Amino acid sequence: MIETAGFGGGCHWCTEAVFRSLAGVTDVRQGFISADAPHDSYSEAVSVTWDAGRISFEDLILAHLLTHASTSNHKMRGKYRSAVYVHEAESGIKAAQIIDRLGQDSDSAFVTQVLPFRMFKPSDARFQDYYENNRGGPFCDTYIEPKLALLRQSFSKLQSGALSHV
Repeated sequence: MIETAGFGGGCHWCTEAVFRSLAGVTDVRQGFISADAPHDSYSEAVSVTWDAGRISFEDLILAHLLTHASTSNHKMRGKYRSAVYVHEAESGIKAAQIIDRLGQDSDSAFVTQVLPFRMFKPSDARFQDYYENNRGGPFCDTYIEPKLALLRQSFSKLQSGALSHV
């Protein structure tokens, strides 16, 4: 079964690379997502499509929570809203339950919200596939590569190999 949701929390260049690295993810669109008021301003995020037979919504949410400041309500939350954006109410209930359970299991207070996915605007074409097109650059080495290293360590069974460190 093919499913889609949005994920935001940090720079969409980083978030795009994180989700592209996971086996079972079939498409990642980098851009900006808005929800309902008061969250109707666009925030950096990605729209992710995955094969639920290969990777679970829970695994995607866990990877997301681990690869951005999901427990910090810092001053840049307008630009980098920590959220899982869902297309159906049922998915929203499931996402909220997963985040609550993961918070209890890890004794973490996640600030990540579950919001309705309303509008998507893609990033400028020159920023698409940022990690693939800029590997070895200072931004990738400083911000993206540590997140991918964490995923390789914690989620090796979910890694597609597409973005594996060479």
